Amino acid sequence: MSSKLSSCVDCYLNYLAVERALAENTLESYSRDLLRYLDFLEQHSVYTFSGVNQHLILEFFSHLKEHGLGVRSRARMLSALRGLHAFAVKEGIADNNSLANIETPRMLHTLPDTLSVAEVDRLLAITADGQALAQRDKAMLELLYATGIRVSELVGLRYSDLHLQSGYLRTFGKGRKQRIVPVCEIAADFLRQYLHQARPLLLRQKKSDFVFLNRSGNGLTRQGFWKMIKRRAQQAGIVKNVTPHTLRHSFATHLLENGADLRIVQTLLGHVDISTTQIYTHVSREHIKKVHRQFHPRS
Repeated sequence: MSSKLSSCVDCYLNYLAVERALAENTLESYSRDLLRYLDFLEQHSVYTFSGVNQHLILEFFSHLKEHGLGVRSRARMLSALRGLHAFAVKEGIADNNSLANIETPRMLHTLPDTLSVAEVDRLLAITADGQALAQRDKAMLELLYATGIRVSELVGLRYSDLHLQSGYLRTFGKGRKQRIVPVCEIAADFLRQYLHQARPLLLRQKKSDFVFLNRSGNGLTRQGFWKMIKRRAQQAGIVKNVTPHTLRHSFATHLLENGADLRIVQTLLGHVDISTTQIYTHVSREHIKKVHRQFHPRS
């Protein structure tokens, strides 16, 4: 592997970590993507940016598709490569950006999975019966659907982020960007019940600023929440593939279906670019077409 190319990748990843404050998971994904790209260039005896052209880039993405890389993963790869080449030009390592005119793969056929309102109701119908973990699960799921925050933001919530009396919470999204998200009273009530009744039992006389804890009194991980929501979905008899992101998708889709403005949804989700939010308009259109087919006399 060219030391010049690999050095540029190292500098770019360091730039993303320090200057752009990208999340650790995003940095790991970009690192894997860029190493795969460098391996491909080496296999084609390309050791400098000057040897990269659009034909080679398109061949690389064709190679990725043939090896089963999904549309979303290829879109992320393209984003990583665009950033790397732009960085190389800015730093004087490359003369031009070979990816400037390559379009992002169409993603409309990979619309996010969403739950119907009835399915959400079934998922949230958790009977706590005074059990600490059940109260925690109830509070987390209610809060996730009420706010649409990311699962990383959910498990990362701290006491100082909660302002329930004023009806909002503070969260830090990608790039550590802060945003204020309103919390409806139903979710706030279940969260208060968890904080006053269940959390002290889980804390076990330890000290922690994290809002949501595991049975050992430590902060809950994303993996822990993933296992919980899978289990709860199965208990609710939901056959769809429910992931931590499913409730975020459902939050956005249900807002749009009920007439919410796209810009407001963008702000609530913490999307920098509204094009990221626009995918939910396609989900909403599918819902409209379904209703039309169901109720129009000529459908």
